[in-house]
Amino acid sequence: MSLSYLRQGSPDAPRLAFILHGILGSARNWRLWARRLSSAHPNWQFVVPDLRHHGESHEQLGANTVRACAQDLAALATELGQSPDLVIGHSFGGKVAMAYGREMPAGLRGVWVLDAIPSAPGQLPPDHEVARVIRALQTFQEPFDRRESVRDALVGMGFSDMLAGWMTTNLRRSEAGFVWRFDLDAVLELLEDYMVDDLWPWLQQTAVPVHLVRAGASDRWDAHELARLQALPAPFEYIEMPDAGHWLHVDDPDTLFGHLSRGLHAVT
Repeated sequence: MSLSYLRQGSPDAPRLAFILHGILGSARNWRLWARRLSSAHPNWQFVVPDLRHHGESHEQLGANTVRACAQDLAALATELGQSPDLVIGHSFGGKVAMAYGREMPAGLRGVWVLDAIPSAPGQLPPDHEVARVIRALQTFQEPFDRRESVRDALVGMGFSDMLAGWMTTNLRRSEAGFVWRFDLDAVLELLEDYMVDDLWPWLQQTAVPVHLVRAGASDRWDAHELARLQALPAPFEYIEMPDAGHWLHVDDPDTLFGHLSRGLHAVT
């Protein structure tokens, strides 16, 4: 089944960019961003898909892997009748963006990776935020009577108000009550593959310009990974946003908008 997606900008716009959300997210998380970019760049259209088993994209066949997510994007491009010039991905979506580039699709002019590591760490540390969120979600029983009950439960478990509020955007109303938009079992399979899929071999040999934006206050990086990135030659570009955490599009949206606008203008 094809991916569900949101679109901003005219379908007749000559340039196309995909924007990819992170794990446990959905296209809704980037809808306002796509609108802002579209308003500033009318010669671009922005398609924001729900990645497999997230949002409204369900019943995708095959193994739940990063490569399968990239192949879903290739199928979406075929459905749209236009391949993306740029692919922009945050966190898990950033690795999917690199994997899409690894497939060597025709017409790709650049990949923007927003605070996502190329390497394969093997497993999530137990204290990693995503690991903690998933453990918490595994204790919840659907359906929920109110969105607020989910938010309050997460805050009570020590998560921030921002993260707890964001998680409630991934609830949808059913006849029985509120349920998750994502498939948690499938998400776990995607995460397991994310942890073992190494994009470094592609990154070191690709001719596609890759722009990696690292959030300076993010906990995703170690010194070895940063040293490898900073040693990569052009067309790779390493960008640091020192005041932003992992949710860099929330922490410092104007700086990120400036970087992405520059990238859009560079595609002629």
